[in-house]
Amino acid sequence: MSLLYPVPLNPTRGIFVEDHVHLLQAMGHEVKVVNPLPRMPKYAEARRSTMMGVSKAPRAWKHQGVEVFVPRFFALPDHPYPRMTTSSVARRAGWVEKKLGTWRPDVIVCHTLWPVAGLAQRLARRWGCPWVGVVHGYDFDVGLTLRGVGSRIEEAAAACDVLVCSSKRLASVAEEFQTQPRRLETIPCLTTVDKEWRRPVAPMRKAWQKEPIDILFPADPRRPEKRHLLALQTGEVLEARGWMVGITSLRHQPRDIVYDRMLTADVTLITSRREAGPLVARESLLCGTPVVSVNVGEMADYLPESWVKGEDPEALADGIEAALRTGWTEEESVEDRLRFASREAVTQAWSGLLANLVS
Repeated sequence: MSLLYPVPLNPTRGIFVEDHVHLLQAMGHEVKVVNPLPRMPKYAEARRSTMMGVSKAPRAWKHQGVEVFVPRFFALPDHPYPRMTTSSVARRAGWVEKKLGTWRPDVIVCHTLWPVAGLAQRLARRWGCPWVGVVHGYDFDVGLTLRGVGSRIEEAAAACDVLVCSSKRLASVAEEFQTQPRRLETIPCLTTVDKEWRRPVAPMRKAWQKEPIDILFPADPRRPEKRHLLALQTGEVLEARGWMVGITSLRHQPRDIVYDRMLTADVTLITSRREAGPLVARESLLCGTPVVSVNVGEMADYLPESWVKGEDPEALADGIEAALRTGWTEEESVEDRLRFASREAVTQAWSGLLANLVS
């Protein structure tokens, strides 16, 4: 169950949840997806790029062979009446049961707690099965600050049988709750890049300040939390130093195009105000493109120190020049540094967790 999942008009939406579905299938599990979505008019999609395609999503469809059910609930932007949103979502339990027929899960995995955890909890109670809450960032980084929403997120975190956080930072937030989760685990999002796309992170081969460089901004510039302006200011600083700079952004491209952009870029620049990972940074490194970032998410855990900078265009420009000059010089290879998010490591973690819940 998740608020975020691909829809026919936006197949890149919630792709990290889709990755987990495919992982569970590869582990031999039968998976069905419940993707609650708010009722909304077409014009409302423009307010948030992550909502593209939501208004026209069908009630039931198949995505890459997986059955997806889309109950609709009522919610206003920014959830000024959280009790109304929670009630509307939870009331869809009967609709979900009807769509599933006689099929029942052994475990409910609920990616993102707000506002769909109430539905997961109600269904788990009806069916007598455990449910797992998974936090990727928004629930804790934004949801806890929203009036009337934060308390509901804390209640959901305490109510689930296991709370899984995608990073140690998010787990540390859960540890500070007044009511502790019954069981807390840290399992990162799966990071897989096929061998055909993988390259070593080598020093730039272009002539220094003689040839144009391409900076990849791996997000939709319309999302304010990604801080596209800071990336543009960094490019201006580099141009003042003598570089010819182009900045490429990513919006709703499929993964093969994303990897192609990473292969052709000289450096990936992350200027986000908040991130859980981000997943795109790991993918960029595996594609051979260095990543320079502000100190956000878990970037400082695996990037070289000289590539993680403050929220300042001059400092970020210094990081880009350092990355272009040296490439990856750490003792560990990129693959070894990112082994914690490999298919083998994530599979083992989820296999142990699920086996413990159903034993």
